[in-house]
Amino acid sequence: MTDKLILGLWQVADMERAGGKLDLRMASAALHTYHEEGFHRFDMADHYGSAEEICGHLRQSYGLKDLFCQTKWVPPPGKPTPAAVAEAVTLSMRRLQTECIDLLQFHAWNYADPSWLDALFELERLRQRGWIARIGVTNFDEAHLNMAVQSGIPVFSNQVCASLLDRRAFVLMSETCRRLGVELQAFGTLAGGFLSERWLGVGEPELDERLTWSQMKYRRYIDVAGGWSVFQRLLQTLHAVAEQRSVSMAVVAGAWVLGQGAVDALVVGVRPGGNRHSLDLQRMGSFSLNSDELASIDAALADIQMIPGDCGDEYRRPPFLTASGDLSHHLDAMPPPYPTVTNNRGQTRAFSGTFWEDMAGYCRAVRVGDRILVSGTTASHGDRLIGGEDPAAQAHFAIDKIEGALQSLGGKIEDVVRTRVLVSDIAHWEAVARVHGRRFRDVRPVNTLVQAPLVGREYLVEIEAEAVVHGSSAAIFS
Repeated sequence: MTDKLILGLWQVADMERAGGKLDLRMASAALHTYHEEGFHRFDMADHYGSAEEICGHLRQSYGLKDLFCQTKWVPPPGKPTPAAVAEAVTLSMRRLQTECIDLLQFHAWNYADPSWLDALFELERLRQRGWIARIGVTNFDEAHLNMAVQSGIPVFSNQVCASLLDRRAFVLMSETCRRLGVELQAFGTLAGGFLSERWLGVGEPELDERLTWSQMKYRRYIDVAGGWSVFQRLLQTLHAVAEQRSVSMAVVAGAWVLGQGAVDALVVGVRPGGNRHSLDLQRMGSFSLNSDELASIDAALADIQMIPGDCGDEYRRPPFLTASGDLSHHLDAMPPPYPTVTNNRGQTRAFSGTFWEDMAGYCRAVRVGDRILVSGTTASHGDRLIGGEDPAAQAHFAIDKIEGALQSLGGKIEDVVRTRVLVSDIAHWEAVARVHGRRFRDVRPVNTLVQAPLVGREYLVEIEAEAVVHGSSAAIFS
């Protein structure tokens, strides 16, 4: 069933990393062969080399009406202007040779900077103008996927890493996608090709430029998941199943992910003009594992450690599971979320720009020496309420704003020593407390939660915080 398979073109960037571009005619002809075999959906991004141009050439050269081109917009961190958003979308439209992008997926670098919401709201405005048919997100965690939807963004899909090595999507994300009606797409299912016969019984490869970018990335996943020897035991199990069923290990690995019942589609990488794996791809969408095979794989997974955090955290906090092991090939710097002002007494204040700060004469946070005090913070952002009527979404955004203020003043969430939480309706206490538990699980500040009337009936929760800074975040936020 090819409707469960999306062909990913991220390896185009790797094929072009030495300079130059693939021949558009030859590359699109290679993709056309896949299309003739029933694969109609292709995944790309603004930074996947010439992938968008290849698909645009494919669409126009062969007059394909059923081609579904989903791309990504990965802007640098910071607040985008409406003109910058329109320019990015227009560029992708021109490359794809279309007047309406089938699916545009957005990546956010730092949830503590609310600019990611501004970008999504602007994309929604362009969707309503007919420039975009569907808005998706990529590498979003569960909390911020829910926040975006509750704030009125019609999210069609979330694309995240999911495989035998990375099972984070099956913890919270899958249930939230089902509840919200969001398509869950899985990439990295074959771990850059490591989940294949090629790597069975061979020595651990050096993590260097002789590997492809995908292999460099997923070698890091293997290390975090338990190391090469543990990974080899998993490969041996997959090989035994594959041999018994006369399929490849890749088919078994992909079928396992689809068999979890949570993923709607797999994004499997192809190299235009490179080795073809059409038979494997066709089998992957229809192959199913029996109970004994699943039990043997589950036994092998007992030694595979969970990748830390939630979906997409590998792009936002250590360990950075990227090709380079950090964000250096993605970003030059991370700007502070909020502007700051220092007075002649050495006090530095951060401002989030809400109406309330000007009206009532206060700042979002102030740093005095090594202490940062953060004002009572609600889910307001400009003239918008973030999180709708969902108390958990509002609480997450309030903590995001607190984290943004801390980052702007040289602190971080781990520096928090006290929080005070006010809920307008005591019925919301548990939902809010659970959010506090998720966000401060490893910090454990002292905390008070009380019911109190809040200014504005739309606000369900207000949170303030105090922090004592140890060290500095200036190297990251500058």
